[in-house]
Amino acid sequence: MYENHTDTAAGGATHTAGGLVPVAGAVGSGGGDTYDVLVVGAGPVGLTTALQLGARGWRVGLVERWPQPYPLPRAVVFDHEVARILASVGLADALPTFSEPAADYEWRNGGGETLLRLAFEDTGASGWPALNLFTQPQLEGALEAQVRRVARVDVLRGWEARDLAEDASGVSLTVAESAGDEPGPRSGVREHRTLRTQYVVGCDGANSFVRSRMTTTMADRGFQHDWLVLDVVPHDPDRVFAPRNLQVCDPSRPTTAVSGGPGRRRWEFMLLPGEPAAEFGSAQNAWRLLASWDLHPGNATLERHTVYTFRARWAENWREGRLLLAGDAAHQMPPFAGQGMCSGIRDAANLTWKLDLVLRGEAGETLLDTYTAERSQHLRHAIELSVFLGAIICEPDPTAAALRDARMLADRRAGRDPLADMPPQILTTGLLKQGTDGEPQAPAGQLGCQGRVRFRGRTGRFDQAVGTGFALLATEDPRAVLDDETRGWCARLGLRLLRITGDPAANGPADVVDLDGTYRSHLEHCGQQALLLRPDHYLFGGAPRTEDVPGLVAALRQELAVSTAVPPAR
Repeated sequence: MYENHTDTAAGGATHTAGGLVPVAGAVGSGGGDTYDVLVVGAGPVGLTTALQLGARGWRVGLVERWPQPYPLPRAVVFDHEVARILASVGLADALPTFSEPAADYEWRNGGGETLLRLAFEDTGASGWPALNLFTQPQLEGALEAQVRRVARVDVLRGWEARDLAEDASGVSLTVAESAGDEPGPRSGVREHRTLRTQYVVGCDGANSFVRSRMTTTMADRGFQHDWLVLDVVPHDPDRVFAPRNLQVCDPSRPTTAVSGGPGRRRWEFMLLPGEPAAEFGSAQNAWRLLASWDLHPGNATLERHTVYTFRARWAENWREGRLLLAGDAAHQMPPFAGQGMCSGIRDAANLTWKLDLVLRGEAGETLLDTYTAERSQHLRHAIELSVFLGAIICEPDPTAAALRDARMLADRRAGRDPLADMPPQILTTGLLKQGTDGEPQAPAGQLGCQGRVRFRGRTGRFDQAVGTGFALLATEDPRAVLDDETRGWCARLGLRLLRITGDPAANGPADVVDLDGTYRSHLEHCGQQALLLRPDHYLFGGAPRTEDVPGLVAALRQELAVSTAVPPAR
């Protein structure tokens, strides 16, 4: 098993160097309108969900009411963790073609004084630039092209989810032919189909149809502001905007000016109390606001102008029986931390490997309950950060803004970080190694790193050189301390057993040469001899000594066995 380049787990899920790829003949439900999973919504989150499930061998139907992809920008930011997820589904080479690293992010007050300046690392912990600005239609195009290469995924564009019925063995989803916002297809005839599936994942936006069929309630943080969002293409591709990414915390007009990906810029202007949204959102007003930035129809193209209401709210439960939510269907947040789309793609990464294990019979349906527990915790962190930043930016009162400026300028002079009190983004509940007190045992819940490695003659980032999925990374060959039966279980699960080494001559079947010392440094920092990495790149747990490795594997096995033993939730 460990001498092979490709590791295949039961159920047809295959993980190879370069990312997830589909397997012919994998377990599925057959043909026609019967699927293992139906994903509703073909935005970035839905596309990523379909890709990760289809590449693991499951038959997936991707239902999208719009006949054609949406052609205009929306989200403009993804971070290093999301870059790693996107690379793992086959976009490693494409990402640099439609994104660029965010070198800086500066906040200034109305007088031009710098309140806060954030400099981003060239390489984040996940092995990609810490923060990236991108063009969403190009990302969606790359994702959809990749989806269409996966034989077991059907892209059902121009079909709108209209009804569903859940029973003990699955879900029947009724879809109707759609022309997007029109009442029916262009022909005037509205054909209906009934699709059958084991699970439905709603990635269908803030007005989610799937969520409307669940009993979950929405929690609301109470943050609400209207902003005019402008996407602009300057005609001079060499024009320099310094700083590249700027927040103007001016009570007379809070403003955002950032990169929108290569060759594009994004401006956002807050509506002040009493201003009518319809007039404020006009193209004429857009150009009036852009004039102070020396932008006009003669030197730029206004690609999009629309008024958005920034909110902070989330569903209390993201799973109900066989229905699940992800992305904007589960949560919405202000854009100030750049975590809206990022959170949705993290949802996909967390959910899909758990669905895979449940569909394969390696875990029971209660494993899916850890999805809400884990992701809602992260989501609340992202929302609180977004609201915290929004409260700084969206201050229209001059007196309150002056107090804010004085506080932030004092912090800047004293070298204090206003974000230092925000809680770290670490999982503290879910599928994690437990200590004797029943709490996750460090380093469980931390995001794993990614560095450059050489493995079986291939050199590159870990995911592209070694592959994706569960991985046990140890300073000594972990196979030597595991018995045959346990190694067989690891193979069935798709858990790679790997030795991290700094020896450039090492080329054994389990040897991963740590080219830059990334993994050895991480192990030393954690005080561990081995780390067990989940498919979503979070640590299940660690082993402080090599002889503790069998216990680490047994803990994962026990956690999955517990979830298998409990009857499915309904």
